[in-house]
Amino acid sequence: MASQKVSLACTICGSRNYTVMLSKDRTVRLAVKKYCSHCGQHTLHQQTK
Repeated sequence: MASQKVSLACTICGSRNYTVMLSKDRTVRLAVKKYCSHCGQHTLHQQTK
């Protein structure tokens, strides 16, 4: 099974802080609460391409 590299972007400031490897058969966008160094707090990060 192949995987692809995607970025996680902060929903507050829009900066792309993290990259993750996900399988290609994933149909729902990943949304995780992570620390944003630009905002200085834990915010929701969503999958981008």
